[in-house]
Amino acid sequence: MRAWVQSVLGAVGLAVATGGAAADEIGSVDTAFQWLGPNHKIVVEAFDDPKIDGVSCHISRSKTGGIKGGLGLAEERSEASVACRQVGPIVFKKPFREGEEVFEESRSLLFKRLQVVRFYDAKRHTLVYLAYSDKLIDGSPQNAISTVPVMAWPENMVRPMPLLSGRR
Repeated sequence: MRAWVQSVLGAVGLAVATGGAAADEIGSVDTAFQWLGPNHKIVVEAFDDPKIDGVSCHISRSKTGGIKGGLGLAEERSEASVACRQVGPIVFKKPFREGEEVFEESRSLLFKRLQVVRFYDAKRHTLVYLAYSDKLIDGSPQNAISTVPVMAWPENMVRPMPLLSGRR
């Protein structure tokens, strides 16, 4: 029995390690104080589409605190929000499948994942990014989408000024 659990944990670890794009944490806000362990929070992360230059996405999701959350044993909620934008000239680096995973994150110790997948709407020349959560047995119907029209990028595009101060 112990060998079976170790092999399952190894396979899950490998699946998480080989998932989609890596995300950079942009910031977080606490939503509920916890006496023991970290507070519950909402985390905002950014990732770039690994097969399409010029598209970046931001995803927000809840993160459970407390003792279980601090130890990585909590099953996270399925809700997430995604916003993707063109941030430079769009270049398709490699062919991709419809519904291909762009970002993946484990949401429980075993069997629950948050995913962002990509589609291309050829009629409207638009990339569509869908965020959803699934489980081995049953997933969640909660989802969010973001669309990015594939448009020319002006060569003289002015970048906005960064904020003078960091986080609040």
